[in-house]
Amino acid sequence: MKIVLAPDKFKGALTGNEFCDAAIEAIQRVLPLAEIVRLPLADGGDGTIEILTNHLQGKLIEVTVKDPLFRSIEASYLWLESKKTAFIEMAEASGMKLLHPEEQNCLKTTTYGTGEFIVKAIEKGAETIILGIGGSATNDCGIGMAKALGYNFLDKNGQEITPIGENLVHIDQIDTSNVHPKLVSTIIQVACDVTNPLHGLQGAAHVYGPQKGASESDVKHLNEGLIHMAKLMHQQFNMDVQQIEGSGAAGGMGAGTTVFLNGKLTSGIELVKELLEFDKNIQNADWIITGEGKLDDQTFSGKTITGVITSAKKQKIPVAVFCGATDLSIEAQEKLGVHYVNAITKSPCDIQHAMAHSYENLQYAVYNFVKCL
Repeated sequence: MKIVLAPDKFKGALTGNEFCDAAIEAIQRVLPLAEIVRLPLADGGDGTIEILTNHLQGKLIEVTVKDPLFRSIEASYLWLESKKTAFIEMAEASGMKLLHPEEQNCLKTTTYGTGEFIVKAIEKGAETIILGIGGSATNDCGIGMAKALGYNFLDKNGQEITPIGENLVHIDQIDTSNVHPKLVSTIIQVACDVTNPLHGLQGAAHVYGPQKGASESDVKHLNEGLIHMAKLMHQQFNMDVQQIEGSGAAGGMGAGTTVFLNGKLTSGIELVKELLEFDKNIQNADWIITGEGKLDDQTFSGKTITGVITSAKKQKIPVAVFCGATDLSIEAQEKLGVHYVNAITKSPCDIQHAMAHSYENLQYAVYNFVKCL
């Protein structure tokens, strides 16, 4: 029997690799001769570099960049010499994980460090850059990133502004005269797993701003800035970013990467699957076991499990999902197209206890599933 393990992480509880370790121990207790293929996945957001480093013959390159508050930090990107490709996680330079709770305020944060990452990758010789834009602490529409690449943002008096979300409303002109000369010849793919528009009630500020420290009045101010940026981008670059699906991702980085980098927004999980030759590696599998922390309606929105199921359906491979918690109905599970779902928590407990015991709970659940097989 061939079983493929293709989980996402259980955020805060298990990495994808730890999921695989637990599942392998359980499977081998029951089916010691089973062929097990471990293919932990990510959707282009936080943690993707770890997954790709494990799978590919890449090298982590450490560089100095600015964090969301313009402080110098050491961070890494993945370099694939054979493909002249760099994989950059925005979260490594501009992520929420870099800030203490009291520092989280997306009026004041910047994507400048992400732009520095891109410059350093270009100067390393990257012909292709894959940019994952999950986990951001920002709402600056990518102007910080663009500033690092040579764009200048001027107010009505011709003065340069600090590239943070608070200042979007003050931009009067975008100066492109000093843009990095190699940017135009660099292919940039943007791993994006949300479909939010740039502004409005479903846009970057309203949906994600409160998660990044924005008050109700902050959200209103940021949204006005994003509306203003959409008009500027249309006037100067002839691009209607509000109509681009995913333009509101990562505080407007979806729009910013499209306009300033000529980037292509692509499903993060589909990019990762392509890099890992996922469809080839699952051929002739009897089962695919996948999982994530919580199975809910968001699972339908470009997440890892959706990508696994899409590939499995093409090859008629049944899928089993193990998760920390689920609130799917039977109808929703049928719509998702999975054959087996198990929330692994063994007894009533609080979330901290459940997360602390995820490894053994997962092992127990997979063991019993395989016993049924």
